[in-house]
Amino acid sequence: METPAAIFIGGDMKRVLITPEANAMLAMLQEKHGRLMFHQSGGCCDGSAPMCYPRNEFRVGQNDVFLGWVGEEPNSTPFYISGPQFEYWKHTELTLDIVPGRGSGFSVEAPEGFRFLIRSRVFTDDEWNFLKDEQVLTGSQHE
Repeated sequence: METPAAIFIGGDMKRVLITPEANAMLAMLQEKHGRLMFHQSGGCCDGSAPMCYPRNEFRVGQNDVFLGWVGEEPNSTPFYISGPQFEYWKHTELTLDIVPGRGSGFSVEAPEGFRFLIRSRVFTDDEWNFLKDEQVLTGSQHE
């Protein structure tokens, strides 16, 4: 499986990407569950895995950082990360992927026999110089 490269849209670089396989799962899940959202917390074990929830069933915290939208229209979905976790990963491009297996927790893909996970790479110096002073949106400021 090929990891997507950084994408620039209108001068903006994406902090979070999605693989075609994860995008297909997202589309199927939205057919079943309606509009969804992702949240990446810190913690250990499955607490460090991205969780996918029905959009109105997870309350985004004031310190959660909006990384961007993942998925193709009409399935574009917001992706958040906890503020402390963002501080660790802000220099890293995240790619949402899916693999066989079941994580624990309440993420909506669990009953399908798959789980979402994050693949990452450190931004290049040029990419980081572009992003480092960018103001991030917290809470639900993007809406």
